[in-house]
Amino acid sequence: MLWAGGKTLYKKIQTTRLGRGLEGGGVLLPDAIERTAIAVRDFAEEGRAAGAAVMAFATAAVRTASNGAAFCEKVKALCGIVVDVVSGQDEARLAVLGALGNRDGGIVDIGGASTEICLVKGGKAIFSRSLDVGAVRLFDACGEDMEKILTRVEGEIACLPRAEGSPVYAVGGTAATLAGLKLQLTHYDPERLQDTILRRDQVGKTAQRLFSLPLEERKKLKGMDPSRADILGGAAVLLEKIMEKMDLAEVRFSDRDNLEGYLALKGQV
Repeated sequence: MLWAGGKTLYKKIQTTRLGRGLEGGGVLLPDAIERTAIAVRDFAEEGRAAGAAVMAFATAAVRTASNGAAFCEKVKALCGIVVDVVSGQDEARLAVLGALGNRDGGIVDIGGASTEICLVKGGKAIFSRSLDVGAVRLFDACGEDMEKILTRVEGEIACLPRAEGSPVYAVGGTAATLAGLKLQLTHYDPERLQDTILRRDQVGKTAQRLFSLPLEERKKLKGMDPSRADILGGAAVLLEKIMEKMDLAEVRFSDRDNLEGYLALKGQV
């Protein structure tokens, strides 16, 4: 993300599947480390060319992997950046800062290796949890076996409370792609996507539709990020069940997420 003058100038996303392999052995795979570190290097070069200070932080995949330090060392060797590995609690806090600022409400952030959920009331977090399941990890563990998906998801979300009427925002790639599918966007448009309403019944129907289509057909859907076509069905089930458990009829997508939150935490916003 490039930020200047209190405004996000643009964001770029490159899906590298860093968390692939965590579910099976708790380690980051060498090819995943390599392609992700190269992506960080390329983004760093782009940011420096624009005259920006460059920072990088890592979340669940790196903090839970037994060889997470190897990834950080690889990034430092390639581009000189010291990667800040944030805790699960801080990861949730970053998403809250980005999506809500100082307002009360909640966030659901489905990542690749984990899912962060936080509720804020009166300026204080009344619930914050990092679940050990995300879009990539769920796919690695369950594939497209609905029985396995539901068993895994229901076990992870048992701890979640009702949202008590708070406005809740969904952030991250899963929510962005679901919003893009709803609006049938041909390219990522943050202004159009911001505040898109995702209803629980709609998310469930989208999951069913995705599972009914061959992978190549999913990739062709208007609004689909092809790099997420294999993992989005399970991630949509995860979001639907989180909403059901928290008694949420709908959530809103926020393009402002943990990237803006990290800058806020570092005093850059």
